[in-house]
Amino acid sequence: MSNDLAALLGGAPVRDQPMPVYNTIGEEEKKAVMEVLDSGVLSGFAAQPNDDHLGGPVVRGLEDSFCTTFGTRYAIAVNSATSALHAAVSAMKVGPGDEVIVPPYTMTASATAVLFTGAVPIFADIDDEVFCLDPRSVQARITPRTRGVMAVNLYGHPAPLIELKKLCDRHGLFLIEDNAQAPLAKIDGRYAGTIGDAGIFSMNRHKAMQAGEGGLVICNDREIAERCRLMRNHGEVLVDAFGMEDITNTVGLNYRITNLSAAVARAQFAKLPALTEPRVRLAERLSKGLSQIPGITPPVVRDGCTHVYYFFTMKYDAEVTGLPRKLFTDAVRAEGFPINPGYVKPLYLEPMYQKRICFGSNGAPFSFNPHIDENTYRRGICPVVERLQDSDLMWTNVTYPPLTEKDMDAFVEACAKVIRNRGRLLAKEWNSAAE
Repeated sequence: MSNDLAALLGGAPVRDQPMPVYNTIGEEEKKAVMEVLDSGVLSGFAAQPNDDHLGGPVVRGLEDSFCTTFGTRYAIAVNSATSALHAAVSAMKVGPGDEVIVPPYTMTASATAVLFTGAVPIFADIDDEVFCLDPRSVQARITPRTRGVMAVNLYGHPAPLIELKKLCDRHGLFLIEDNAQAPLAKIDGRYAGTIGDAGIFSMNRHKAMQAGEGGLVICNDREIAERCRLMRNHGEVLVDAFGMEDITNTVGLNYRITNLSAAVARAQFAKLPALTEPRVRLAERLSKGLSQIPGITPPVVRDGCTHVYYFFTMKYDAEVTGLPRKLFTDAVRAEGFPINPGYVKPLYLEPMYQKRICFGSNGAPFSFNPHIDENTYRRGICPVVERLQDSDLMWTNVTYPPLTEKDMDAFVEACAKVIRNRGRLLAKEWNSAAE
């Protein structure tokens, strides 16, 4: 049997070992957690008009670390990036009847954070180079009801933040950055997450830095910071004590992060540069190899930007490779490497948007806006997103230690091997379909 026979056809796979676990937890995190456990204070929060409203020293230490690194005046740590997004949108005083422009190719919380305020997300298309909001599509979606824009720095590359900020300033809109996937990425020498009015970070279990769960808002505006803190910690019983006259969106939840999670997050954040460097190095090696394979386009890094490669995304051209995308990805997986066709279903195609049902059975908050109808979320409103999801985009997550440059070369060989076997792979698929 030829070593060049595709594994999907019965040949030997390029990689015959399972992918290693990516474990970034070390002695630093263990020591930090034990210090919290030994203190006996697992949370420093209380819904009281005193220092306990802000959490204990571990939480504040995490926030100070973010302020120091990113050069912002304020940081507000919460229990998840979803909570951070909700707090940030609420802090912009968004409410029923309002609209916030968001991309549809992102984790669902980017849009549901808007719904939780009673406003509705309006989906703008993305560009097909770095897969972030296209300012031209954003411009076309602005109406008198638009209050702001949420840009997602997807996969580790900054959105066109400078252009989006100018657009928002021109129309009197806020800009929130969902920076969960791009910590330490830069644009024009500035960190992603610091261009907009607020930046959101994630410490979910599979992010570049992780604490199991956790999130954070950074900003430079005192009122935004105060409103995020009220949202984090039962703000409705604190507004009198804090002398707030405008109590819009100050009904709070329990979005408090524990000292345990904050301790892990602070240790992880201190290690973030060291965690990011090998991912970038491995991704650059993989990009170099894949660029030699016609039909596969590795990630683009725009001038003035840095990429931190949360995921390694590729564009795929089936006409060039001669293989349907699903057959290609199935065959590469058989060679021992994870690879996925598409990313997520465009959010507006989910039942909640198609049926315009969210809170209660009468269509709130969609029913609060008379301009929302069956065309608002119809298929076809974002053609670039739909093309990418249906045929053009695929992604992998192999750019992490202890994988090496040799493993990146093996991934490239797996892709090349599959394409060399296209005739036999197509024949097998045709025969299977005919049976």
